Amino acid sequence: MTLQLHCFGESGNSYKAALALELSGLAWEPVKVDFFAGASRTPEYRALNAMGEAPVLVDGDVTLTQSGVIQQYISDKTGKFAGAPAEKYEVLRWVLFDNHKLSSMAGMTRFLMNFLPEDKRPQDVIAFNQGRLQGAFATLNAHLEGRDWIVGDGLTNADLSCCGYLYYPEPFGFDRAAFANIDRWLDNIAQTPGWKHPYDLMPGSP
Repeated sequence: MTLQLHCFGESGNSYKAALALELSGLAWEPVKVDFFAGASRTPEYRALNAMGEAPVLVDGDVTLTQSGVIQQYISDKTGKFAGAPAEKYEVLRWVLFDNHKLSSMAGMTRFLMNFLPEDKRPQDVIAFNQGRLQGAFATLNAHLEGRDWIVGDGLTNADLSCCGYLYYPEPFGFDRAAFANIDRWLDNIAQTPGWKHPYDLMPGSP
């Protein structure tokens, strides 16, 4: 059975799930969520996901929301990206770090800077968020010193989560050249067979 991922190209959180699916070898297809036209606020979509967010994974009778949950589901189905048994809590630690410190700030800042009309962009909020992001980038960059992957010796959900917003071209305060270890790590992920850029993997782009 082909899994369906309700997603859209501009969404870094959707990308985390889409990239995990693409690299897992599972049969899947994207279903575009026309987020900017209000699709996620319709009663039909809220019946699928009461939170009104993307991504949503549908696998037969199973419907899952939240990228980290979907990534774990993919790991449970395929045995991939979970890391060694002794590493599972370290993988989870970095997924939670990403959700709270990295993607949450990156997603919001990128939205404010690129998807709102210029006269409605709250500059003080953007500056505050960018300051928080610099701290998150510094933490990740320091951790990657001497490492090819965030946890263990291969690609895990920690990597798939933390990279979610870092391949996008729109500005939000991330400069790859300023973080050599992150830059190298992003190249490692991009060299994984089957990797695709978010705008090539999911429908929709600015």
